[in-house]
Amino acid sequence: MSGFGADISSGFSVRQSGRAKRLSIKVYPRGRVEVVVPRRTRAAEVQAFVSENRDWIRRTRESFAKSHPTEPFALPNRIELPGIGRSTRVQYRSRSGARTVRYRQHGDMLVLSGRTNDDQLCVVALKRWLASVAKETLEPRLRALATQTGNPFKKMQVRGQRTCWGSHSSTGTISVNYCLLFLDPPLLRYLLIHELCHARHMNHSRRFWQFVGRFEAGYRHLDRQLADSWQKIPTWVGIY
Repeated sequence: MSGFGADISSGFSVRQSGRAKRLSIKVYPRGRVEVVVPRRTRAAEVQAFVSENRDWIRRTRESFAKSHPTEPFALPNRIELPGIGRSTRVQYRSRSGARTVRYRQHGDMLVLSGRTNDDQLCVVALKRWLASVAKETLEPRLRALATQTGNPFKKMQVRGQRTCWGSHSSTGTISVNYCLLFLDPPLLRYLLIHELCHARHMNHSRRFWQFVGRFEAGYRHLDRQLADSWQKIPTWVGIY
């Protein structure tokens, strides 16, 4: 059985995980269903597991559909990144015999070239571009906020987490999700401050929130907004 993206029936995908101890199903707000399985799980076992849980999947999808209408997948011709105020056009150039997709930035134009008839390869290239933009633009902001707030960190890394916007490790590494680029600037700034404040409190205790409040008075409202902001992420990114 193949790994990420292997179809088991319409609307479902399988992702193998070395950390998974058992089969589990994730239903995302826009209707995407992912089955997470331990390595070397047999396809027949996955099929049976999905069949056993079809009613739950249907009910969960219906519940999400009330507030998160489904959107068809489509590669973008323009990418809007409100967090950094950037708008980028996307052009696809197919090359005969190519096995990969590469990207190159030309001003406000992003050119993908190679095997561009393969949607998954294009998405992988677009995510590499998002990660590079996030690294280039968010690290200086994070360092400036670290100086302003007196909350140092050792390094920043960019990831594409499916379930969180960022994290702060005990070793001083802050991980930020490149999806932050799709959020409004106040939310992006709040998330960076939030993670920086974990340098003092590695939890979400009352003292942590009081500390956050010293640098962002409206953190309660922003935190509530952040919880619902996944719907701002375009379908092609695959978070949903």
